[in-house]
Amino acid sequence: HSGLLAIRACVAANVNITYKILYNDAVAMTGGQPMDGPLDVPMVAHQLHAEGVKRITVVSDEPDKYPTGGAFPPDTSVHHRDELDRVQREFREIPGVTAIIYDQTCAAEKRRRRKRGLYPDPPKRVVINEAVCEGCGDCGVQSNCLSVIPVETEFGRKRAIDQSSCNKDFSCVKGFCPSFVTVHGGKLRKRKAAGKGAGDAFAALPEPALPSTSEPYGILITGVGGTGVVTIGALLGMAAHLEGKGCSALDMTGLAQKGGAVFTHVRLAERPEDIHAVRLAAGGARLLLGCDMVVAASFDGLAKIQQGKTAAVINSYEATTGEFTRKPDLEFPGRRLRDLIADAAGREHTDFIDGTHIATTLCGDSIATNLFMLGYAYQKGLVPVSAAAIEQAIELNATAVDANKQAFTWGRRAAHDRAAVERLVAQANPEPESHHIATTLEEIVGKRVAFLTDYQDAAYAARYKSFVERVRDAETERTAGRSGLTEAVARYYYKLLAYKDEYEVARLFTDGAFLKTIDAQFEGDYRLEFNLAPPLIAERDPDTGHLKKKSFGPWMLRAFRTLAKLRHLRGTRLDIFGYSAERKLERQLILDYERVIDELLAGLDHSNHDLAVQIAQIPEQIRGYGHVKQAHLEKAKQREAELLAAFRSPTPQRDAAE
Repeated sequence: HSGLLAIRACVAANVNITYKILYNDAVAMTGGQPMDGPLDVPMVAHQLHAEGVKRITVVSDEPDKYPTGGAFPPDTSVHHRDELDRVQREFREIPGVTAIIYDQTCAAEKRRRRKRGLYPDPPKRVVINEAVCEGCGDCGVQSNCLSVIPVETEFGRKRAIDQSSCNKDFSCVKGFCPSFVTVHGGKLRKRKAAGKGAGDAFAALPEPALPSTSEPYGILITGVGGTGVVTIGALLGMAAHLEGKGCSALDMTGLAQKGGAVFTHVRLAERPEDIHAVRLAAGGARLLLGCDMVVAASFDGLAKIQQGKTAAVINSYEATTGEFTRKPDLEFPGRRLRDLIADAAGREHTDFIDGTHIATTLCGDSIATNLFMLGYAYQKGLVPVSAAAIEQAIELNATAVDANKQAFTWGRRAAHDRAAVERLVAQANPEPESHHIATTLEEIVGKRVAFLTDYQDAAYAARYKSFVERVRDAETERTAGRSGLTEAVARYYYKLLAYKDEYEVARLFTDGAFLKTIDAQFEGDYRLEFNLAPPLIAERDPDTGHLKKKSFGPWMLRAFRTLAKLRHLRGTRLDIFGYSAERKLERQLILDYERVIDELLAGLDHSNHDLAVQIAQIPEQIRGYGHVKQAHLEKAKQREAELLAAFRSPTPQRDAAE
């Protein structure tokens, strides 16, 4: 682009600046179009050198493809992408104009090409052991990847890999956590489509009364890049064409290729000449088809709604956003988003349905979601083209024809008899007992007593239960009718007691649950590789000072089984791991917490009860392993000190007369 002129100007003015140039071999921001001209990385480097750039380096995920002394200008160095931070720090000290060329094919574009057989697909996947995961979010920090998704569990928010959207970049493995396991070989088990063969149980679908197109009929389709939003607009356009109607479709993609927002403006009319503008004006949508709730509730989505005129059909599935990679405790604002849409369109004109969950269950793939939503809106009488025309358009598209027609039909069935469809989904997805999250104090304590017994022994579990009962008795006596403090202690005293040392990580990999999860996800001949940084043997990164992770083969499972059997050595003189500073700190945190809770109970009353609960919840902020945990601990201790100061020196209340 025109950036070359800016570089030339900086060289002429001797500006002290380092340019970072991304070479991802496609115009990936707006659709993955090929670049014009035979431009490659060496040519970019030569252009920069010719303009007078003092120092040039190339950073790549595949540095070996550039042999030493290749086609680059003199003094051009090549580094692995893992060295990017060090290279940046070096270049910022070099005066004048310098440049770092970052060479890596767009990850989203890789995934698309793999689906078409145009790019190598490594037989390798990453999974997370949910039980070992601490929910610290370091994997999101390292990868900035939306395929690392949150999972709510009994023991807090953990992480999982969405295999359907994973770009196989593998940078998430750099997260300083032993929960990441690489699966080599084999393949993902195909998810069983619960809807296959179940359609016969449903009655024939009546044809809905279609809306008139005597005036142009506007539809705004909103969603996320890569899920087929643009395809829905194209199918509606072809369906209208097949019926001899006029249609326009305008796609607003922007950063959609990076998982960003997509808006497709569709206008349908009796004749093409009846359509005078392709973009929907404010309040111009007769239907808001929200395939993603966040995008539907955005300013651009809500602006197209006119209350009393616009009907909204919204996928209520709570898909995480990019902000989650930076804020691991981010709560999805589902209720607020629903209220925004319902208030704008009118609650009687708004329909929410978890299209992603239903479509994935019935069709076996989340990619069926958008066509499911289209079928739902059609059966509600909100799409002014016939089902026959839409199905013919699907056939002409010639991609997964049967699956797409089934998704459309299941959407229609859900609109016609939602209760029956939801019963079928519930039968196909019975919640395992292990996924049930405790809601009562008795359940919370009971689950943790059982876990601590397996973690260490019955005496260790009894220590936990006794302490919680003492808190409950004191809370009942001093603040009758309130129980939040006991629940907080039940959750977070347990968290400190069950710190994940080497014995516990080994146990959680070999107790059977994780290997069952792997077997449920993969089939064929596969082997596991564990990504670990054992403190006693791991090397330290010379730039960061942090321990470096290494890969360990399947034999590690045998080592884990042996180590898990030795967990009763924990805390004894024979515990070789217990002498490390991290393990000493974890044991000290337990004692510190007990002392803090004793202090809270001694001064507890109704006026400071809420403050006491906040203090008891502090361990929730202590997450992760190694240096990640240390960083979280420092912030948690700072917050604890602030809250304790407020508890110890309460602000005196003033009378209203004062």
